[in-house]
Amino acid sequence: MSMQILFIHGAGDGGYEADEVLVASLRAALGKGYMIGNPEMQWDESALDFGWTKQIGEEIAKVDNELILAGHSFGASMILKCLSETTINKKIKGVFLLAAPFWSGNEEWKAGLKLKTDFAGNLPADVPFFLYHCKDDEEVPVSHFEQYRQKLTWANFREIKSGGHQLNNDLTLVAKDIKTL
Repeated sequence: MSMQILFIHGAGDGGYEADEVLVASLRAALGKGYMIGNPEMQWDESALDFGWTKQIGEEIAKVDNELILAGHSFGASMILKCLSETTINKKIKGVFLLAAPFWSGNEEWKAGLKLKTDFAGNLPADVPFFLYHCKDDEEVPVSHFEQYRQKLTWANFREIKSGGHQLNNDLTLVAKDIKTL
């Protein structure tokens, strides 16, 4: 049976389409034995988190067995929010987060995106977490990555010299880490 991976794309105009290239790269680098789901998240203006944590929970519930979670940008931050604020009844083999924003500030629209102060302690125990960030990311500054490094001291951090926000559309490094599970 194939290992199931649930990939949550980034937000914004064309976020799903842009991240389809990341999914294709991951699929090619992993080869056989992995099945990658890439659902298109819907934007719900009435929800504080735009409805993403609920949708992620629903997508996780659809998986038959254990799974790997991966996400890019907004999707990566919403995976953390979902895992730290809801009960997940599936075995998660690993979590792989790419260019995740660390939401802060007092803007009203960010209120539902911010992680709770104790989020790290509410993440599933004994699940490996991997975070990736390019130093030259112009959309999500590397300072966000450093904030996660301070909060998730037990996680694996991969700081990449260059590749921008889309990691040069090359997830070979992520695939290599997934194969270690």
